[in-house]
Amino acid sequence: MLQLKDVSFTIQKDGEDFPIIDKATLDIPRGHFMAIVGPSGCGKTTLLKTIAGLNEESDGELLWNGRNLAEEQDFDPAEIGYVPQFSIAYDQLTVDESIESATRLRVKTRNLAELDNRIDRILEETGLSAIADRPVKVLSGGQKRRLGLAMELVTGPHLLLCDEVTSGLDPRSERDIVRLLHELSRRDGRTVISVTHSLAHLELYDSILVLHEGKVAYHGPPNGMNHYFSVDDTEEVYPQLAKQRSSKWQESWLKHREAYYKKLEKKRATLIKEGELSIPDELVPSADEKKKLSSDTAPLDDPNESDKIIREATELVRMPGMLSQFSTLLGRRWKIFFRNRGQVLLQLAILICFPILVALFHERGNENIKRFSERYQGFAQEVQERTTVEKSYLTVGSAVSGIVMFQVVLLSLMGSNNAAREVAGERLIFEKEKFGGIRPSAYLASKIAFLGSLVLIQSLWMAIFVQQFWKFPDGVDTGFLDHTVFLVLVNAAMTAICLGISSLMKTAEQSSLLSIYLVGFQLPLSGAVLALPESIESITQPFISAYWAWSGSIESMNPSYRNAINAVTETSFEPATACQYVLIIHIVVGLLASYIGLKRHHWD
Repeated sequence: MLQLKDVSFTIQKDGEDFPIIDKATLDIPRGHFMAIVGPSGCGKTTLLKTIAGLNEESDGELLWNGRNLAEEQDFDPAEIGYVPQFSIAYDQLTVDESIESATRLRVKTRNLAELDNRIDRILEETGLSAIADRPVKVLSGGQKRRLGLAMELVTGPHLLLCDEVTSGLDPRSERDIVRLLHELSRRDGRTVISVTHSLAHLELYDSILVLHEGKVAYHGPPNGMNHYFSVDDTEEVYPQLAKQRSSKWQESWLKHREAYYKKLEKKRATLIKEGELSIPDELVPSADEKKKLSSDTAPLDDPNESDKIIREATELVRMPGMLSQFSTLLGRRWKIFFRNRGQVLLQLAILICFPILVALFHERGNENIKRFSERYQGFAQEVQERTTVEKSYLTVGSAVSGIVMFQVVLLSLMGSNNAAREVAGERLIFEKEKFGGIRPSAYLASKIAFLGSLVLIQSLWMAIFVQQFWKFPDGVDTGFLDHTVFLVLVNAAMTAICLGISSLMKTAEQSSLLSIYLVGFQLPLSGAVLALPESIESITQPFISAYWAWSGSIESMNPSYRNAINAVTETSFEPATACQYVLIIHIVVGLLASYIGLKRHHWD
């Protein structure tokens, strides 16, 4: 049984407490199908989220099977299913793949046969078997709502919460969804609560909860609403509510509550007796349990004691481990990537075009630096040779510095493109999956593995392709390898930082905009083009990944090229090892920000 005892949810408005839900008291038994209705803004969705635990109640108690959800253990992810208003499936996957993914992420199965049986049963239960191979993006509104329900049924939840799942549907589809919810409530003692703006098909519900300005105005059988509100038609209920204050309706309901609850109990008993409502045997106290209850002087009809037996007797599905969730998330991410033709083409275009842009400047970078002769045949020749050498230093130094910075900035742009929308673009789906038991650590690990693959491919290809045209001026031993490491690190650093931004932002648009600004500041604040004033340079340089990759690469060159670059820039260079450490710190900071953002609550 689900019980609400004077539950309130309050927010701050104009410096004062404003109750969205005000002292709601309800009893909802197992196997019950309840609708929450009321005018817009009355608190329907807020109440549903408060029951789910997405909103923390400001006052009162929420009890589930005798367990205080605030003081004792909260809902187990397998106990509850929550179907939000938005789609919780990826357009690139099929119906079958979406349900399989949800099952692998939330249910630990012993083998493939058990997994397939569970998926097939859910497809049949929700009427999706005929369209199992159809992509999500081509489904109708009603089919998407069925899929959302199916993905929540993978754990066999005892409590199913649905938020406006019939909104925007045609009358036939709306009735089909309500009938499906009705059928689901009749199986295995499952409680189903549905928020709806519609007053159609109310006869299919066991009870109707009417909210008015956050207060309970009515909770009873559908056929009692018209009499209670003194109207001839259900559509007249909302205008009738507006005729008096919500506190008056609440007072009226508290006077009539017991009489209407007796009607609900009588109907429930009839349904069980006639076999229309299925309550599993393990949810019914055995003779020994009844004896124990009576010996403890607890009345058998005490719902709290009966619910304790239900809690102890009902076995929940087990959640898969972190590695299992990681492999499922990573496999799904690659599948979505390759099915998104636009994204694949964009990545290929960037991968091919960016290195070609760099290679266009290879000729000047390949020029040899002219050196001074040991002997001069006159003052005029010495002046001419010094002029030629200085010009060579300026030409080659400028070209080499520019080619390295061009590589660094373009890889920073690739990193931004990799991660700017990676979390924010699927924020709603992730929040829903996190509510269902997905570990943020498994989700982050899958993103690191996926993005890390892109980083390696992009950076290595940039280094190898450009090297075929412009030979990196090697240092004593492994200058090109060090340069390649810096290209990987700067791409990884920008990818990690933008992943952190994507995790902390609520929308993909916010994340993309901030990531673009971040890349835009890389070139002017690096000091590679124009040296910054020392007062500004000391503040900005620690945060500019491009500077550390550029500086480290320059330090990997032989001394003559470093001197040539020194001739065209006043920006100082740091030791290569220090540059590597700073870039690694950037990566770590980005990943920490990502984890913090993933752990944070981002429901609207």
